[in-house]
Amino acid sequence: MKSYQLIHELISLVERQENENPGKEISLAEFSGFLSNNIAEEEITALSEDVRFGKNEAPAQDLAYQLDNSIGRLFVYMSRYAKSYIKKALDGTAIQSAEEFTALSILLTHDHLSKSELISNNLQEKTSGTEVIRRLIAGGLMSQADDLKDKRSKNVAITPLGREVLFDIFVDMNQVGKMITGNLTESEKLALYHLLQKLENFHLDHFRKKTISSKADLLSFADNIQASV
Repeated sequence: MKSYQLIHELISLVERQENENPGKEISLAEFSGFLSNNIAEEEITALSEDVRFGKNEAPAQDLAYQLDNSIGRLFVYMSRYAKSYIKKALDGTAIQSAEEFTALSILLTHDHLSKSELISNNLQEKTSGTEVIRRLIAGGLMSQADDLKDKRSKNVAITPLGREVLFDIFVDMNQVGKMITGNLTESEKLALYHLLQKLENFHLDHFRKKTISSKADLLSFADNIQASV
Protein backbone atom coordinates (compact mmCIF):
# COMPACT_ATOMS: atom_id res chain seq x y z
CA MET A 1 0.00 0.00 0.00
CA LYS A 2 2.84 2.36 0.76
CA SER A 3 4.22 1.81 -2.76
CA TYR A 4 0.78 2.62 -4.24
CA GLN A 5 0.64 5.85 -2.24
CA LEU A 6 4.10 6.80 -3.52
CA ILE A 7 3.08 6.12 -7.13
CA HIS A 8 -0.07 8.19 -6.60
CA GLU A 9 2.03 11.10 -5.28
CA LEU A 10 4.38 10.85 -8.28
CA ILE A 11 1.44 10.90 -10.71
CA SER A 12 0.01 13.94 -8.92
CA LEU A 13 3.36 15.72 -9.24
CA VAL A 14 3.57 14.87 -12.96
CA GLU A 15 0.08 16.33 -13.44
CA ARG A 16 1.09 19.42 -11.49
CA GLN A 17 4.18 19.98 -13.63
CA GLU A 18 2.16 19.48 -16.81
CA ASN A 19 -0.40 22.04 -15.62
CA GLU A 20 2.40 24.50 -14.96
CA ASN A 21 3.85 23.86 -18.45
CA PRO A 22 0.80 23.39 -20.74
CA GLY A 23 1.52 21.81 -24.11
CA LYS A 24 5.13 20.95 -23.26
CA GLU A 25 6.56 17.43 -23.26
CA ILE A 26 8.21 16.88 -19.85
CA SER A 27 11.50 14.96 -19.93
CA LEU A 28 12.73 12.70 -17.13
CA ALA A 29 15.54 15.15 -16.37
CA GLU A 30 13.07 18.05 -16.11
CA PHE A 31 10.76 16.03 -13.87
CA SER A 32 13.72 15.01 -11.71
CA GLY A 33 14.59 18.68 -11.18
CA PHE A 34 10.95 19.54 -10.50
CA LEU A 35 10.74 16.68 -7.98
CA SER A 36 13.93 17.76 -6.22
CA ASN A 37 12.67 21.33 -5.91
CA ASN A 38 9.36 20.18 -4.42
CA ILE A 39 11.06 17.86 -1.95
CA ALA A 40 13.40 20.68 -0.93
CA GLU A 41 10.46 23.07 -0.42
CA GLU A 42 8.66 20.48 1.75
CA GLU A 43 11.81 19.87 3.81
CA ILE A 44 12.34 23.60 4.33
CA THR A 45 8.74 23.98 5.48
CA ALA A 46 9.01 21.00 7.80
CA LEU A 47 12.39 21.89 9.28
CA SER A 48 12.22 25.68 9.33
CA GLU A 49 11.25 26.06 12.99
CA ASP A 50 14.21 27.15 15.12
CA VAL A 51 13.96 25.75 18.64
CA ARG A 52 15.74 28.85 19.98
CA PHE A 53 13.00 31.22 18.84
CA GLY A 54 10.01 32.13 20.98
CA LYS A 55 6.52 33.21 19.97
CA ASN A 56 7.03 36.97 19.64
CA GLU A 57 7.78 39.23 16.65
CA ALA A 58 6.28 37.15 13.83
CA PRO A 59 7.41 39.63 11.10
CA ALA A 60 11.03 39.33 12.28
CA GLN A 61 10.75 35.55 12.32
CA ASP A 62 9.35 35.56 8.79
CA LEU A 63 12.50 37.39 7.68
CA ALA A 64 14.73 35.01 9.64
CA TYR A 65 13.11 31.99 7.98
CA GLN A 66 13.74 33.20 4.43
CA LEU A 67 15.91 30.60 2.69
CA ASP A 68 19.14 32.63 2.43
CA ASN A 69 18.80 33.87 6.02
CA SER A 70 18.10 30.36 7.30
CA ILE A 71 21.21 29.03 5.58
CA GLY A 72 23.27 31.90 6.97
CA ARG A 73 21.94 31.27 10.48
CA LEU A 74 22.77 27.57 10.23
CA PHE A 75 26.31 28.42 9.07
CA VAL A 76 26.74 30.54 12.21
CA TYR A 77 25.48 27.70 14.39
CA MET A 78 27.75 25.16 12.67
CA SER A 79 30.81 27.39 13.07
CA ARG A 80 30.13 27.74 16.80
CA TYR A 81 29.69 24.00 17.26
CA ALA A 82 32.93 23.42 15.34
CA LYS A 83 34.83 25.96 17.45
CA SER A 84 33.64 24.32 20.66
CA TYR A 85 34.80 20.88 19.46
CA ILE A 86 38.15 22.26 18.28
CA LYS A 87 38.70 24.03 21.60
CA LYS A 88 38.20 20.73 23.44
CA ALA A 89 40.56 18.89 21.07
CA LEU A 90 43.26 21.53 21.68
CA ASP A 91 42.90 21.38 25.45
CA GLY A 92 46.23 20.61 27.10
CA THR A 93 48.28 21.34 23.96
CA ALA A 94 50.61 24.20 23.08
CA ILE A 95 48.09 25.51 20.53
CA GLN A 96 45.38 27.80 21.88
CA SER A 97 42.94 28.30 19.00
CA ALA A 98 41.64 27.04 15.68
CA GLU A 99 43.40 29.97 13.99
CA GLU A 100 46.76 28.88 15.41
CA PHE A 101 46.10 25.30 14.31
CA THR A 102 45.22 26.28 10.73
CA ALA A 103 48.17 28.71 10.53
CA LEU A 104 50.61 25.94 11.46
CA SER A 105 48.84 23.46 9.16
CA ILE A 106 49.27 25.86 6.23
CA LEU A 107 52.94 26.43 7.07
CA LEU A 108 53.51 22.68 7.24
CA THR A 109 52.94 22.50 3.48
CA HIS A 110 55.38 25.34 2.66
CA ASP A 111 59.08 25.91 3.21
CA HIS A 112 58.13 29.38 4.38
CA LEU A 113 55.65 32.18 3.74
CA SER A 114 55.67 35.90 4.31
CA LYS A 115 53.59 37.00 7.28
CA SER A 116 51.09 38.68 4.98
CA GLU A 117 50.75 35.55 2.84
CA LEU A 118 50.10 33.39 5.89
CA ILE A 119 47.55 35.83 7.30
CA SER A 120 45.74 35.95 3.95
CA ASN A 121 45.77 32.15 3.53
CA ASN A 122 44.42 31.83 7.06
CA LEU A 123 41.51 34.15 6.16
CA GLN A 124 42.32 36.63 8.92
CA GLU A 125 42.51 40.37 9.33
CA LYS A 126 46.02 41.78 9.75
CA THR A 127 45.70 42.60 13.46
CA SER A 128 44.36 39.21 14.58
CA GLY A 129 46.65 37.34 12.18
CA THR A 130 49.71 39.17 13.49
CA GLU A 131 48.75 38.24 17.06
CA VAL A 132 48.44 34.56 16.10
CA ILE A 133 51.90 34.65 14.53
CA ARG A 134 53.34 36.42 17.59
CA ARG A 135 51.98 33.74 19.94
CA LEU A 136 53.27 30.88 17.80
CA ILE A 137 56.73 32.42 17.56
CA ALA A 138 56.78 33.02 21.32
CA GLY A 139 55.83 29.38 21.87
CA GLY A 140 58.65 28.12 19.67
CA LEU A 141 56.22 26.60 17.16
CA MET A 142 57.07 29.06 14.39
CA SER A 143 60.28 30.85 13.41
CA GLN A 144 60.80 34.08 11.50
CA ALA A 145 63.60 35.37 9.32
CA ASP A 146 64.29 38.34 7.07
CA ASP A 147 62.98 38.09 3.54
CA LEU A 148 66.06 38.19 1.29
CA LYS A 149 64.07 39.78 -1.54
CA ASP A 150 62.25 42.37 0.57
CA LYS A 151 64.02 43.71 3.65
CA ARG A 152 60.75 45.20 4.92
CA SER A 153 59.12 41.76 5.09
CA LYS A 154 59.56 38.78 7.39
CA ASN A 155 59.19 35.14 6.41
CA VAL A 156 57.82 32.57 8.84
CA ALA A 157 58.24 28.79 8.93
CA ILE A 158 57.12 25.94 11.15
CA THR A 159 59.75 24.69 13.61
CA PRO A 160 60.52 21.02 14.45
CA LEU A 161 58.62 21.54 17.72
CA GLY A 162 55.69 22.96 15.77
CA ARG A 163 55.64 19.89 13.50
CA GLU A 164 55.73 17.57 16.50
CA VAL A 165 52.89 19.37 18.27
CA LEU A 166 50.83 19.55 15.09
CA PHE A 167 51.09 15.86 14.28
CA ASP A 168 50.11 14.98 17.83
CA ILE A 169 46.98 17.10 17.42
CA PHE A 170 46.04 15.69 14.01
CA VAL A 171 44.68 12.51 15.60
CA ASP A 172 42.21 14.39 17.80
CA MET A 173 41.31 16.84 15.04
CA ASN A 174 40.34 13.90 12.84
CA GLN A 175 37.73 13.06 15.47
CA VAL A 176 36.56 16.67 15.39
CA GLY A 177 35.93 16.30 11.65
CA LYS A 178 33.80 13.22 12.29
CA MET A 179 31.87 15.07 14.98
CA ILE A 180 31.21 18.06 12.71
CA THR A 181 29.79 15.89 9.91
CA GLY A 182 27.63 14.20 12.53
CA ASN A 183 25.01 11.73 11.36
CA LEU A 184 25.31 12.44 7.63
CA THR A 185 25.58 9.43 5.33
CA GLU A 186 28.55 9.07 2.98
CA SER A 187 26.51 10.30 0.01
CA GLU A 188 25.21 13.26 2.02
CA LYS A 189 28.77 14.16 3.01
CA LEU A 190 29.85 14.11 -0.64
CA ALA A 191 26.90 16.30 -1.65
CA LEU A 192 27.62 18.75 1.18
CA TYR A 193 31.33 18.82 0.33
CA HIS A 194 30.52 19.67 -3.28
CA LEU A 195 28.26 22.58 -2.28
CA LEU A 196 30.65 23.91 0.38
CA GLN A 197 33.57 23.79 -2.06
CA LYS A 198 31.51 25.78 -4.56
CA LEU A 199 30.83 28.39 -1.86
CA GLU A 200 34.48 28.38 -0.78
CA ASN A 201 35.61 29.14 -4.34
CA PHE A 202 33.11 32.00 -4.55
CA HIS A 203 33.98 33.59 -1.21
CA LEU A 204 37.76 33.08 -1.50
CA ASP A 205 37.74 34.98 -4.78
CA HIS A 206 35.98 37.93 -3.11
CA PHE A 207 38.31 37.71 -0.09
CA ARG A 208 41.49 37.79 -2.16
CA LYS A 209 40.27 40.57 -4.43
CA LYS A 210 39.00 42.54 -1.40
CA THR A 211 35.78 43.31 -3.24
CA ILE A 212 33.69 43.63 -0.07
CA SER A 213 35.24 46.54 1.83
CA SER A 214 32.09 48.37 2.91
CA LYS A 215 28.39 47.94 3.61
CA ALA A 216 27.66 49.45 0.20
CA ASP A 217 29.82 46.78 -1.48
CA LEU A 218 28.01 44.06 0.45
CA LEU A 219 24.57 45.27 -0.59
CA SER A 220 25.59 45.81 -4.19
CA PHE A 221 27.20 42.41 -4.68
CA ALA A 222 24.34 40.63 -2.90
CA ASP A 223 21.82 42.22 -5.28
CA ASN A 224 23.94 41.27 -8.30
CA ILE A 225 24.21 37.67 -7.13
CA GLN A 226 20.44 37.30 -6.88
CA ALA A 227 20.00 38.81 -10.33
CA SER A 228 22.54 36.46 -11.93
CA VAL A 229 21.39 33.16 -10.40
